[in-house]
Amino acid sequence: MKREIDLLEKLEKELSLKELQIKSLLTITQAINDNVSADGLFNMYRSFLSWEMGIEKMILFIKGSDKWQNASSINVDKQRAKVLIDECLSYKRLHTIKETDHPELKLFDIVIPVFHKNSPIAYALIGGIKDKQDIYNKIQFITTITNIIAVAIENKRLFKKQIRQERINKELELAKEFQEMLIPENIPSSSKYEVDTIYMPHFNIGGDYLDFMQFSDDRFALVIADISGKGVAAALLMSNFQAMLQSLIFQYRDLETFVFALNQAVYRITRSDKFITFFIAEIDVKQREIKYINAGHYPPMLLNNGKVELLETGSTVIGAFENLPFLQESTVKISEDALLFCFTDGLVDLRNPEGEFYDEEMVKDFILKNRNLSASKFNKKLIKQLEEFKQTEEYVDDIAILTTKIY
Repeated sequence: MKREIDLLEKLEKELSLKELQIKSLLTITQAINDNVSADGLFNMYRSFLSWEMGIEKMILFIKGSDKWQNASSINVDKQRAKVLIDECLSYKRLHTIKETDHPELKLFDIVIPVFHKNSPIAYALIGGIKDKQDIYNKIQFITTITNIIAVAIENKRLFKKQIRQERINKELELAKEFQEMLIPENIPSSSKYEVDTIYMPHFNIGGDYLDFMQFSDDRFALVIADISGKGVAAALLMSNFQAMLQSLIFQYRDLETFVFALNQAVYRITRSDKFITFFIAEIDVKQREIKYINAGHYPPMLLNNGKVELLETGSTVIGAFENLPFLQESTVKISEDALLFCFTDGLVDLRNPEGEFYDEEMVKDFILKNRNLSASKFNKKLIKQLEEFKQTEEYVDDIAILTTKIY
């Protein structure tokens, strides 16, 4: 009779535990379906282990976007968290803690790892299970609940990451469209000169800028610039920069006053947080001269009288200082057909598989060998040579090029 009573009591306890497990599963599943916050799920997990399972000690680690986080705990000193997670990382399946394990781990009974696509996303350390009866079943259920919570949190993280990436992609798409509107598509040419451009933004959004302003049939200005930073911020600064440039260029007769005013206008926006390398050349084909200012930009190359010279005179970068520390305009006389080659540093940062750069000497050599080509044919041949040079390597930065033939 006593055996039958004991068996009945055992069955009642097992039934009670099963009912508790089903109820807990339903509660947690409903919370996940109701999109309860991560903190809410962690609180439910902690309460379930403490009150329902009688767990005295627990710590749950969740893998965040860049590091492990102590998401929930019961009676565990948070200072131990770093040591504990480092010790957990070697386990890929349920581990019963032994005497040979790390001293910090011996405060617990089991390690429960949770993996997703061969990558760990959570570790739970469980210790001090009060009721040892049917302990195997309890551990199995704790493992199930831990997996459910961990996967739910991982899904939340991945969903937020997806939403964030979609937003970034949309912003980049808009910035790219916006930026393309700022780059001139058609630049006038005449029997006296020809201008051709290359514009290759890196990963669709770049900080390179080029422009053309015509004052008369014989006089025009060329601008090339590189805005620090990438993405939407660079595109917005580029928009402001274009508006300021287009407004100021027709107000001042000399380049020094123009660049001085342009720097102050840019500084009011950036407060030296960002800066712009900038080159402007005013070309007068009737007077046969080029006036220019180089504000910290990679020196353009001028083929004149059969020689290539670097146009370096000018100032420091635009927008870094409220007042430019020095500023000088330079004038170059053109005695015969000339070629002005302006570019951003993405060109000379290009490497081939051997690690060699498409350096300044290679640019000079290309100019000398192809000096008789029209500006458009010159640029087409240059693109072909760059592709052959880099082979399987990627473009590492934006590339903007202004090629001007002055006949």
